[in-house]
Amino acid sequence: MTFPPAEHATAQAGRIPPPGCPAHAATGTDGATRLYGEAAATDPMGLYEELRAAHGPVAPVLLDGDVRAWLVLGYLENRDVASRPTQFSRDPRVWHGWRTGEIDPATSPLMPMIGWRPDCVCADGEEHQRLRGAVTAGLGQFDHRGVRRHITRFAHQVIDGFCEKGEAELVGQFTEHLPMLTLIHLLGMSDEDAPELVHAARDLFKATETSLASNAFVLESLERLVTAKRAHPGHDIASALMAHPAGLTDEEVKHHLRLVLLAGYETTANLMSNVLRMVLTDPRFRGSLAGGQMTLPEAVEQVLWDEPPLMVCPARWANSDTTLGGQEIRTGDMLLLGLAAGNVDQAIRPDPAAPVHHNRAHLSFSAGTHECPGQDIGRIIADAGIDILLTRLPDVALSVPEESLAWRSSTWARHLTALPVSFSPRPPRADDGPAPLPAPPVQSDGVPPVPPMPPGAPGGARRPEARASWWTRLKRLLGGG
Repeated sequence: MTFPPAEHATAQAGRIPPPGCPAHAATGTDGATRLYGEAAATDPMGLYEELRAAHGPVAPVLLDGDVRAWLVLGYLENRDVASRPTQFSRDPRVWHGWRTGEIDPATSPLMPMIGWRPDCVCADGEEHQRLRGAVTAGLGQFDHRGVRRHITRFAHQVIDGFCEKGEAELVGQFTEHLPMLTLIHLLGMSDEDAPELVHAARDLFKATETSLASNAFVLESLERLVTAKRAHPGHDIASALMAHPAGLTDEEVKHHLRLVLLAGYETTANLMSNVLRMVLTDPRFRGSLAGGQMTLPEAVEQVLWDEPPLMVCPARWANSDTTLGGQEIRTGDMLLLGLAAGNVDQAIRPDPAAPVHHNRAHLSFSAGTHECPGQDIGRIIADAGIDILLTRLPDVALSVPEESLAWRSSTWARHLTALPVSFSPRPPRADDGPAPLPAPPVQSDGVPPVPPMPPGAPGGARRPEARASWWTRLKRLLGGG
């Protein structure tokens, strides 16, 4: 990989920060900028703009361990890379860093994100079509109305856990829980698996020293699921992958379940946090929603433009020498899709304040043949979950100054750490009125699932204790995250 010399800087080079500032302190070999560490963690969007000013739409960067890569910042360049699989492969075995020893596969926290796996993300051509076809079929088997029924049930359960208190922390008590509860149900897992999987999924995206262990835990959990579903298939993604004509092996099924779980959870949890923050703090959103000028799905699209849940998408590898954004890309070079940077590229968004909530041309779910196949389910979880929260707690308001909100950023994502709110205390939904929850779909054996027991019903007294135990375990796991 050849990093560009100083004279390759664009005409905007005057915007490069002066010596001594954090951006210069975060440089490594060949003057490339680190996408990890303090500068990347505190202001990633600012860092992207500094890189754009210095290098144009494609910039040399370093990943954890000073692993070299190109960060694609331009909107058109991102679409170009994502739409040319013959030139830019998704198979990481193309990368020259394996041969040069640039990374230690046994210890690098990058492995869960850039290592090869037997899934459709790491495949091209016919193999990609075979594997992705099974994933698309597994996700497409669920009627969207049926998915909404499950989301509704889970959302009410989660909100019931804090609605009587008049205050809550919506990231820790809502947006991190609802997507995982929904996804593990669709995968065919037990609700009891959610607490540990929430913790492991978050840790994976932090790229810490424990990321490899967290990845191993997720795979072990999914391996048990595959074994169970081989014996007793059901109406779920795991069973659909096994039954698909593509003939996936158990190893392929396990890794595709990992893909759906991790990609779907991280992006949806972040999306929900970002939408709720905007609704609570930005008068354009709250006023528009209250006045009927903007629907909640439109608010979701606006946030997908402004704050994509996955900021950087790993990765593509060059199959041959080429030129991109004025940079010389060599065979085997690694390229990262800068989704957040591309969404604010002035070449396609000259006025970042202009509303774009009717436009789905953003990069937040990538593009091309590898565009996220589960994006519609993610939108449904965010839309339905937030709608239920705002309906049940219509006076919900931020309980701390907006400027005190904080984020935790990694190379890949920016995560709101907390969203404290207050509202008028309300009883759990079971006490709100006689209307029952929408019935979930009939299971594969033809027997409807047992509905939640109402308070006072025979045998119902044990349910609140089980839920309290669930929350206690989840809070303990997340407390150190």
